[in-house]
Order: sequence, then structure tokens, then C-alpha cells
Amino acid sequence: MEESSTVVGTVEVSMVEPEIVVRIKALQAAGWGSRRIADDVGVSRNAVKRYLRGQAAGEQIRPSSRRLDDDGVALARQLFAGEAGGNAVVVHEELLKRGYDVSERTVQRVVVDVRIQEQASAVATMRFETEPGEQMQIDFGEKYVLINGVEVKVHLMAGVLGFSRRIFVKAFLVERAEEWREGIAAAFRHFGGVTRTVLVDNTRCLVIGRADSSIQFNVGFLELSKDFGFLPRACQPYRARTKGKIENGVGYVKKNGLAARSFPSFAALEEHLSSWMVRVDARIHGTTHEAPTTRFEREKPKLLPLPSSSVKPQTTRTFDRKVSNDAFVDVDTVRYSVPVEFVRRMVRAERSEDRVRIFHGGVVVADHQRNKEPRAIVQDQRHRDGLFKNAADALPPSSNPSPLARPLDAYADIVNEASKSSATSPSSPKR
Repeated sequence: MEESSTVVGTVEVSMVEPEIVVRIKALQAAGWGSRRIADDVGVSRNAVKRYLRGQAAGEQIRPSSRRLDDDGVALARQLFAGEAGGNAVVVHEELLKRGYDVSERTVQRVVVDVRIQEQASAVATMRFETEPGEQMQIDFGEKYVLINGVEVKVHLMAGVLGFSRRIFVKAFLVERAEEWREGIAAAFRHFGGVTRTVLVDNTRCLVIGRADSSIQFNVGFLELSKDFGFLPRACQPYRARTKGKIENGVGYVKKNGLAARSFPSFAALEEHLSSWMVRVDARIHGTTHEAPTTRFEREKPKLLPLPSSSVKPQTTRTFDRKVSNDAFVDVDTVRYSVPVEFVRRMVRAERSEDRVRIFHGGVVVADHQRNKEPRAIVQDQRHRDGLFKNAADALPPSSNPSPLARPLDAYADIVNEASKSSATSPSSPKR
């Protein structure tokens, strides 16, 4: 087979001889597909399709509808990045309005490199390395863990020092502003010093709102920052990668620190996390290629000193609760007993770091040691007195019984009399 070439514009193409075109159409009439025809006649599949669409033998034309000149390409890319909002279909529609007779597929080919570049920019993040003692990143994560045979949702607060990559993890049964503050304070005490800034997520527990470039933080979080001397910061909304160290840290805790492990108690889980932190800080970090404990030797002198021991984060929280029928109230998944006389009444529970007190009318009616085991039951046996009363005490005899009332023995006498009467009466005659 012989092919000749010609040039249309700046595109060099090949033309198929007339007899080949005749065979292409004959094979199509015989039911052959374009791929099989192309293999048989030795031309490209696209060429076969063009001639089957009606292109004349010996003719090769690149229709203007399949091409965009330089101005058209520039306009298509401008529309794609602008009013079309990254939608090639919209770009095609706008080009048609402007007199460009171009296919949608051509537009897609023109803007594909722009699309790829935008997608790469959206996910790419420049790694930001901080100076020693400059920043700690914190975040919460959730994981269901089997504790004492029961599946419990555990909230994990993780803090990572930006320079050394030392990690701190604390487990909670709930996630509230108090837990964030308690976890941050515990992290600083674990590291033995305070970083100049603390970077947090845009959680509602800490960030109340945003106005332009200003951030409104939770009052308790601001008070904590003043007590410990750090500057609070929040990452940009929908840009969690700006705190990528802790994002990786939380995932590492869930996948490596806990994995599918089970624990006999919540205290055992806390003990496991404490020993796990020691092991992790001694490993060679994949990014710094140093052990976090080694880098921490250069970071520790740069940390700010801890505040005096008298400064503690405010962890007291109050809850309005209705006492259950069995004389308990629920606080952080733990049930605490209340005197039975308050059943079905509204009370106020005050939970501090180590105590749970129940108030009614401003008076303490129950005082318990705080229990952190999930779904535990804490009770004072004195609160149970009177819960199960003797039936006779519960229903005292009436001083004015109803005239219709009769003792149970009377019913027995009636049954006996009926039985005697039935036995002495003659039987009915048979028919």
C-alpha cells in the first residue's frame, strides 16, 4: 500500500489510496469493526473512522471545527480559569457564543493542562518547619476501642512539638472545651515547658467565630493562654494541611498506638498510651531522620517555663440532670447515685477534676469521687435506703374499708359451697 502526504496549515497528514477506501467500506458492509478493518488494511483506526464518515479518497482535511487558533486557545483558558469556574462544558458554550465552531472534546484537550495544574496546587502544601520551642499543634480524633468487653468511643487529644516532633496523647470519654484545655495543660507539663504558639483546628470548642482576618477564641481558651503564656492560633478553614504534623500524629495514634487492641479498663488504656509515647519518641522520625528525643535536647532550652503549680486549667463543669427511677444521674457515661427521695427531680451535677457533686436547691445532696471508667456505676449505699419498701409499708391498711371489700377467705368459702351443692344435686336425665 502506498500513502502520500500533504500539509494542511502546519499539520502534516497521510492520505489513503482510493482502493484502500473501497476495501474499508466493503469490510464495514461485511460487519467488520473499525479496529479489525484497521489491522487488515494497515492504517490507523482513526483514519478508518474518518473515511467511514464520508471523507473522500485521497483527501485529508482538518476541519476548522476541530481546531483553535492561538487566540482561541488563550480565550478558552481564560474562560476556564474565570467565569466558567473550571468547567470545560461552560467554556465550550461561551466559545460558541463568540463564533468559534469548535467541538467540546477540543476544548477539553486545550484546558486539560490548566486543570491538572489547579488540582496539583489544591493538594500541594509546602512543609513549614518551625524553630525550636516555637509551636505545638494539637487536635482530637475518635476511635472505638474495646474496653472491658464493651465497645467505647474514645476521644484522643494529641499534641506534637513542631521542631522535635515529640508527641503527647491523652484519652477522654467526651470532647468539649474543658477536655481541650485539660489536654493542652497536660501536654505542656509532659514536655516540661510551653511553646510560644499553639496551633489548633477550627473546632467550635475553641474557635467561636471569624471576622475577616481576626479570630474569636473561646474565653476559657484565652484564659488558659494567658496563664501559660502562649499565643493561640487557628489554621485556615478547610486547610487542615497547615497543621499536617498533628494530622499525621492523630492518625498514627489510632493506627499504631491503638490499632485493634483491647483493654481491661480505661486506666489500662491510659497506661498503654503512656508507655507507647516513650517508645515512639525514641524512634527515628521519617521526616527529620532523627529521634524526637534527640531533637528535643535542642528544643527544651527554648521552651517557656511552666506557670506556678497554683495555675490549673478550669475543668469544672455543671450539668442539669433528671434523677432516674433507680436514683442515678449520668455524667460523662458514668452513673452516680442520688438519695432516693430525689427520684424524677431535676438536680445539678458539678464535675471537677476529681469530684462529682450533686446539688438540689443549692444544697449538696450527693458527693462522689470522680470515676473515669466508661459506663461505671458509683453509688453510696445510704442513697439506696427506702428504694425497695415492704409491700405492707407501701400500702397501709385503710381505716375505712369499702363495704364491698371482703377477705380472700370469703372467696374460698364460696367455692367450697358451690362444690358441695354440685355434688348433692341429682344428675340430669339422659335423652
